[in-house]
Amino acid sequence: MPWELWLIARALERRRRRRESRSASVDASKNRRLKLLLGGPLSELQKSLEDEGEAPSLGLQAQTVAMDFQKVFRVTDKAFLGLAGLATDVQSVSQLLKFKLNMYKMTEERDIKPKTLSALLSTMMYEKRFGPWFVEPVIAGLTEDNKPFLSSMDCLGCEMMTKDFVVAGTMEEALYGMCESMYKPDMEEEDLFETLSQCLLSACNRDALSGWGAVVHIITPKGITSKKLQSRQD
Repeated sequence: MPWELWLIARALERRRRRRESRSASVDASKNRRLKLLLGGPLSELQKSLEDEGEAPSLGLQAQTVAMDFQKVFRVTDKAFLGLAGLATDVQSVSQLLKFKLNMYKMTEERDIKPKTLSALLSTMMYEKRFGPWFVEPVIAGLTEDNKPFLSSMDCLGCEMMTKDFVVAGTMEEALYGMCESMYKPDMEEEDLFETLSQCLLSACNRDALSGWGAVVHIITPKGITSKKLQSRQD
């Protein structure tokens, strides 16, 4: 009997070690893949305004692959989605979400609300928890009464809703410091655009892996305005 118990204990110990090793390799792979997509979305909200910016460059570590890779997608007239992460997963998630949104609009006969969009995307991400998409979504939009809505989530779909700003992508460490320093509540449209632009350009200059300009999308109750920013081209 003791011999059999020893064999069982040894088998369980081996299984535990294999599981820990597999988990560590998955975490390392996730961190490597999230670094493949350069730049990233940044969102700030004020009053009845919503700004979302992106750096359109795509790279593999220090190698530039493309300068016009789309990371921010217009979902409705009052909602945008930003995806930072592995380039192939960005395209897969955006295409699958487009299909689900078309089905939602055909069934409900109305555009999806930003909060509902966040819940839908969170469910999509959690469905793939055992083989996750390596993306970090950011959702920015206006509610029915034109109140700002801002949320983000990890690759498992864990939502985080905030009332100031959200960053994601390769240059998020540089963006955090700039946004915390320059963000002020209740800014006007021009001030918010200037603040967001300066944060993006400053972060691009500080991060060697980011660059090739930026795009800023301004969401207001009257419509959407997109502006391109120029920065270093290396």
